[in-house]
Amino acid sequence: MKKKSVKINALMNTILSMSAFIFPLITFPYIADTLGVRMNGKINSISTIVTYFSMFAQLGIPTYGVRICAQNRNNKEELTRITQEILFINLVTAVLAYVILAGTTIFVPELRNDKLLIVIMSSIIVLNAIGVEWLYKALEEYTYITKRSIFFKFVSIILMFLLVHTPKDYMWYGAILIFASSASNIMNFINLRKYVYLKPVGNYNFKRHYKPIFIFFALTVATTIYTNLDIVMLRFMKGEDAVSYYSTAVKIKIILVSIVTSVSAVLLPKASIFVKEKKMKEFYEIIEKVLNFSFLIALPVVIFFSYFSREGIYFIANYKFADAVMPMVTIMPSIVFIAFTAVIGYQLLVPLGKEKNVLYSSIAGALVDLILNMIFIPKLGPTGASIGTLAAEIAVFIVQFGAMTEVNIMLFKKISYGKIILANVLAFVAVFSVKNIPLDIKSRVQDFILMAIAAAIFFGVYGIVLLVTKEKLTKELTTQLWGMIRRRKR
Repeated sequence: MKKKSVKINALMNTILSMSAFIFPLITFPYIADTLGVRMNGKINSISTIVTYFSMFAQLGIPTYGVRICAQNRNNKEELTRITQEILFINLVTAVLAYVILAGTTIFVPELRNDKLLIVIMSSIIVLNAIGVEWLYKALEEYTYITKRSIFFKFVSIILMFLLVHTPKDYMWYGAILIFASSASNIMNFINLRKYVYLKPVGNYNFKRHYKPIFIFFALTVATTIYTNLDIVMLRFMKGEDAVSYYSTAVKIKIILVSIVTSVSAVLLPKASIFVKEKKMKEFYEIIEKVLNFSFLIALPVVIFFSYFSREGIYFIANYKFADAVMPMVTIMPSIVFIAFTAVIGYQLLVPLGKEKNVLYSSIAGALVDLILNMIFIPKLGPTGASIGTLAAEIAVFIVQFGAMTEVNIMLFKKISYGKIILANVLAFVAVFSVKNIPLDIKSRVQDFILMAIAAAIFFGVYGIVLLVTKEKLTKELTTQLWGMIRRRKR
């Protein structure tokens, strides 16, 4: 099989992450105005509930599938066998998920009133099952994944402006969200024949997948609990308005996390292959670089969007969502810990076969989140949920770091802490006064202009300081970029 470039994959995944940033940047301000606080809360709470059933249907397949398929991608017959086995398991669990979801909807009065919306949004379950996204990631088809995703997001934007005009159109919006995120899975299924045989190949061994799938499933359950439990608890303890405010802050966090982790997300296939071929030097080198890159990107993102949280909320939603500002400020530091655990957990521990340690970390995060939510949500509402989420991410990081303490100490020592922190301090000083520019809080245009000016100053100064101090990764990336430009000019 032709080798895929890590740089090209990282670039494609960065573009994909940017599209995930641009899509809500375009759509959410319109939706916030059109649907209002209450209907946004309804959509977010139902989406979260459906996520639990989708998680059950997927088991641990999205992560396990990438690893096992990457390790066998040069043997088409075995790759076909594995793909067909996992797809069959996924379809069976999808049917079970629908049965349980139907029963839950019938017997829970709060959900029975939203049964049509649940039917619409639960289509994600079957679309995820047939999409076999894990196979495409294992084969490192990130160019295809990116092009396909951007196309469907673009179509979704058009559909949204055509079909969503009043709060009564919230079901159309729910359907469009599913279309944007999962309709491309139909294309995945159609294109499957390009990568594996469609005919049965025989000699199936379903049992070999059960143990690792259920370990990853337990990991997914724990992770989903501490990342979505707060929304469910908010709905039943504080109502849909609280869900709407908190979800707005979380939406911005998710966008930023996707950008920060865009490079590490493409490494699982490559890291799994390095471990299988016992190329441990190359394995640790790539982990070291991505850890450094993650901190280099995550810290300025946290500082900038914490400082300009009000403007960010007013721009992406509107001034009616002012109660989302404090939850956003509180939850922003979690991005740094998520950036680290995305590397330690899924690029270090999982390829080394230590997924149980990742599971333990997620269980710790879920327990911390549950306990703190029970304490803080009744008193602080959405901000209390943010406190629980931040503490949960810190707990996950501590447990994962302790799983391979000596190795992690070695890897984390290589990060250029001093230069990165200095660059952030000087960038913050440079942008400090921009905050005081008087604005009309009802004007999204002014909020956008302010944030654009502030971002140009902040990240401009940040980059210049990194270059002047010759931060090693910045220097390496700049040299590579300059080399590419020179080669193209010839």
